[in-house]
Amino acid sequence: MDKNNFLSGFIAIVGPPNAGKSTLLNRLLGSKVAIVSPRPQTTRNRILGIYHGDGFQMAFIDTPGIHKTRTALHKSMVASAQEVFHEVDIVMVIIEMPRSNDPIILSILKDLKKSGKPSVLVINKIDAGRKRDLLPMIARFMDQHPFDAVIPLSALKNDGVDILVQELKKMLRPGPEFFPRDMHTDQSESFLISEIIREKIYFYTKSELPYSSAVSMDRIEDVPEKKLLSISARIHVESESQKAIIIGHKGKMIKTIGTAARKELEKMFKTRVYLELIARVEKNWSKDTKAMRRLGY
Repeated sequence: MDKNNFLSGFIAIVGPPNAGKSTLLNRLLGSKVAIVSPRPQTTRNRILGIYHGDGFQMAFIDTPGIHKTRTALHKSMVASAQEVFHEVDIVMVIIEMPRSNDPIILSILKDLKKSGKPSVLVINKIDAGRKRDLLPMIARFMDQHPFDAVIPLSALKNDGVDILVQELKKMLRPGPEFFPRDMHTDQSESFLISEIIREKIYFYTKSELPYSSAVSMDRIEDVPEKKLLSISARIHVESESQKAIIIGHKGKMIKTIGTAARKELEKMFKTRVYLELIARVEKNWSKDTKAMRRLGY
């Protein structure tokens, strides 16, 4: 490979909550590096995903959804997303077609204008909108900001994602191959495990609980003689009532969460997994910056 002709760049994925940023990142990479949920504000940390092409490399940074904030946790999430505008080569703004009038989009466009970075607008979930609305929508957003490209697609159905890759490739500049070709994310094994568990909490529990829960690792141990990965994790919640929801009647809920997480982890690591989950009350952790740092936020 001629290193002088190699193209590379860092690309931010920003947008309102639940626009499909993590789904798109997973689709681009062909593997799961970010958890997904139909509920907003699922992504709490920046997640780096690396796309390796023939003669080029794209390093995508998936960010938490930008939204109005109240708690210390949400303020931290939004600050993390806003900072990335100044740290990348290209900004990819993703919105969902059915919610193209979300007022937070105007705030995102203001941050984008301040950054002065090359940009792409991705209109996601086109399968959930009316085709006749698409061209007027594109014209409206081009009036609001001079995007270098506007790509309508459906990340869920993999419709238009290949066109997005080709447009982004045109915007790359000559640069080094920042990451080895066998690397697809910078996230640690511990982080990936905790995120999978958190995803199952989102899926199975009541709507208010996921935002008050966090996951930390007590033990990750490879047991080669048993061809087994042994994991012990804690689910942190903010009250005894939330702990009761996590555990469920006769332990049914925590068992359901654990079984679903274990099955996905076995696919991810291609080995048998033993997963132990413990629920722990840590009052108001999402409002306590020290507790947030301890839990990785």
